[in-house]
Amino acid sequence: MWAGRLLAIGGAAGPTLLGRFVALAGASIVVVATASADPEAGEAEYAETFARLGAGSVRALRLTSRADANDAAVDDVLAGATGVFFTGGDQMRITSVIGGTRVDSALQSLLAAGRVVLAGTSAGAAMMSGTMIVGGDGHSVATGPGLEFLPGVLIDMHFAERGRLNRLLAAVARYPHELGLGIDEDTAILAAGDRFEVLGSGSVTVVDAGAATDIRVPADGPVAIAGVRVHVLPAGCTFELSGRRPSIVDAPADAGGRAA
Repeated sequence: MWAGRLLAIGGAAGPTLLGRFVALAGASIVVVATASADPEAGEAEYAETFARLGAGSVRALRLTSRADANDAAVDDVLAGATGVFFTGGDQMRITSVIGGTRVDSALQSLLAAGRVVLAGTSAGAAMMSGTMIVGGDGHSVATGPGLEFLPGVLIDMHFAERGRLNRLLAAVARYPHELGLGIDEDTAILAAGDRFEVLGSGSVTVVDAGAATDIRVPADGPVAIAGVRVHVLPAGCTFELSGRRPSIVDAPADAGGRAA
């Protein structure tokens, strides 16, 4: 496992959660708005937010093509970064532009060396898994390869707010070796090594099909899955990834991520 820390946010992060990222990331934050249909607006929004929350330096890394992501100039931008933040939007834009490029390799190396905190919200969180959820509603799900910054998981976002339990179950039925992580809005997992902690005002739903007694995935129609384990973890709870073991604690009084 890598030594760095990874913050995957389910979307709609409030100032407390974003402030936690700033505190973890340190002096120099790079914003990547590749997922956004309007990257300039996304860069400006988060640059202003992070500066207001106390970031020493915030810089945008504009990546709209694979040529951008393979440009040698990206090395200079990332070399001094202590935090990298991926905005929301369309996760397929992230993987198609960045996957396998110089930026991808640089981020993997920085994370492995523990030199950067890598964060993403919504689409920026979904792309962190090896198998990425790209769409679907109800019992249907569409998947594709993610950037695998956090191996062994499937990440779904806006989870409780958009009723995505069935979608996550359908994804895990197709990839039962992966842990399904459904992250609510204004909620995140902070992962380091073999463990993650839940932060924010909502919960993280973990779907574990390892002990499932039967899984059926028809060519058409809903999947059938029996004996799956489901854990619902609010702020302060932790989860051991390789052992697939949750640890539940009482949520702290200030667990909420939104301003009053």
